Parts: sequence; structure tokens; C-alpha cells
Amino acid sequence: MLTDLDRFQRRFLIGLVVAISLLFLWMVKSFLITLLLAAILSSLAMPCQRFLCRRFKLKNGSAAFVTLLFFVFIIALPLLGFFGLVAAQALDISQSARPWIESQIVDAMSWNELLASFPLLGKFLPQQADLLAKLAELTRTTGQFLASSVIGFTRGTAAATLQIFVLLYATFFFIKDGAHILDKILYYVPLPPESEQELVEKIISVAKAVIKGSLVIGIIQGGLAGLAFWIVDIPGWAFWTTVMMVLSIIPAIGSALVWVPAAIVLFAQGPFWVALVFTLWCVLVVGTIDNFLRPWLVGRDTKMSDLMVLISTLGGIFLFGGIGFILGPIIASLFMAVWYMYGDAFADSLGQRPDSLSSK
Repeated sequence: MLTDLDRFQRRFLIGLVVAISLLFLWMVKSFLITLLLAAILSSLAMPCQRFLCRRFKLKNGSAAFVTLLFFVFIIALPLLGFFGLVAAQALDISQSARPWIESQIVDAMSWNELLASFPLLGKFLPQQADLLAKLAELTRTTGQFLASSVIGFTRGTAAATLQIFVLLYATFFFIKDGAHILDKILYYVPLPPESEQELVEKIISVAKAVIKGSLVIGIIQGGLAGLAFWIVDIPGWAFWTTVMMVLSIIPAIGSALVWVPAAIVLFAQGPFWVALVFTLWCVLVVGTIDNFLRPWLVGRDTKMSDLMVLISTLGGIFLFGGIGFILGPIIASLFMAVWYMYGDAFADSLGQRPDSLSSK
């Protein structure tokens, strides 16, 4: 009986479990990010699966399959087509950044004429040559990074096809048996059942708040700004839309880092009323939509600070690529949940939690 193992045998068994587990993780390391993404997607799709089971009396497997088809055809395929356009525009912009900037600014209106039209700009803007060099380099670098993040999936390479297959296959089984799989995982966690439940609830709560507060709001905010870029016919509108979606995680000034320079270019090349309408739309709609959406979408879910969202998203992007926009905040939510749990476990030694102290 395993319960009769002596200390040496228990240590040997633990070492064997750790060694084999590390070997297994190293073997499937190419699919770990894909499996994590499948788990995230399945958690978002489970309410739809439960609705189908309850409303149409479908079995778990059938409801999971219908749910997966719905998400593939309604969300995944349009997104894949959009990111294909983004990749093409990103490559084009990265290769022709400086000529385009020069043609839009210098050829349309000289720099001196622009500053003469807006005298206050002369106090803040650098010299023409320095500005062009910095804008061109920033645009080229951003274009190359964004293109490399999505181009593999849009070109249909063998590796990308395999990853997509694993993603869909795993998502189906996570939707179908997610609760059962979670119970099996928690069985091997040496914590009291109430602590395990609390950990899971905090992870889910924070993850939902991050997804709603960063991803959904970022898509809406970037999409509204991108609509303005498309209407005024700014080249690379899909590329700039994606950039603004990512930058929307920066409070107050996120998407403005893109549309403010675009507005300056529009004022420089005219007509004036087009630039004015574009600027008013970005200021009054794009710049304020976050204030209305965040309380409604996030609601009572646990909310991370803006600083944590920012550094976790940027860190996720640098570590995992484009998918880090989602994975970074999710990992940060796990980090926060574990530390909250640690605080609860050692509350007697740590004292009263700072966030629960009454203000004096």
C-alpha cells in the first residue's frame, strides 16, 4: 500500500513524479500556450454550452460541438480574415514607413507652414528631420513586430495549421468536460476544499474582469478609432486599428498616441472640416467610451489596477507575442489570486489586510 511507504520511498516517489512531469511538459512545450488559450476560450464559451443543454436538451458533447462551431464561424473566421489584412498592411507599412510619412507631411504642406498654422506646436514638436526619423523608425518597428505576430497564422503554414487544430480540439474537450478536468486537477492540490474553491473563484473573477476591461474595451475603442481612419482613408487603417486596440490598455492616453499624430497630418493636408470631424470623433467618442463601458462590463468582478494591467499586458506581448495581450493579464490574475490566498492563510501572522483598514 502507498500509505505504508517510508520517508525515503515517499521522497523517491515525489522526485519521480516531478521528473516525469517536467519531461512531459518539455515534450509538449510547443502546445502549452495553445492549451492555455483553449482553456480561456472554453471558459468564455461554457455559458453558451450550458444554455444549449438547458434550452434544447442537448447532451454535453453535442452542445459543446455546436458552441465551438458558432464561435468558429461567427468570431474566429472573421478575425482570421481581419488579421490577414493586418499582416499585409503591417508588412507594407514597415517597408514604406518613411516615404509615406514624408509624402503625407512634407509634400502636402511644408513643416514651416504647418507650424505657422499652429504656432503652439512649435514649442513642443522637434525638428522636421528628427520627427520624420523617429516616426519612420517607430512605425517600421511596430509593423515588423505586429506582422511577425500574426503572419504565420494567416499564411496557413503547417505549424500554424497544427496549432489551430490542437486549439479547436482542446477547446471542444474543455467545453465538454471542463468541470470534470478541473476537479481532477484540484484533487492533486494539497489544500482544503474551501481554499481550492476560493482560488478558482478568484482566478475566474479576475480573469473575466481583465478580459472584459482590457480585451473587449480595447476592441471597441480601437474599432471606433479605426472606423474613423477607414472613413478618412488613412492608409493601413486595419494595422492602426490593431495598434490602438493594444495601446488602449494605457489609461487616458492609449489610442491617442496614434490618432493625435493622424489628426495633425489631416490638419496639415486638409480639408479642414475633415480633420476637425475626425478629431472631435476621437476626442468625444473614442476618448470617453472607456468611462461608460468599464463600469458596465466589469461590474462587480475583481479589478486589477491600471498599472498591473499595463505591465502584465506589455510583458505578455514581449514574452508570448501577440497572444500575450490575453495571456499576460490572465497570468497576472493567477499571480494576484495566489498572493491573496497566501494572505488569507497567514492572516494571523501578517495582521489586518491594508485594503480592509478603515480610513481615519
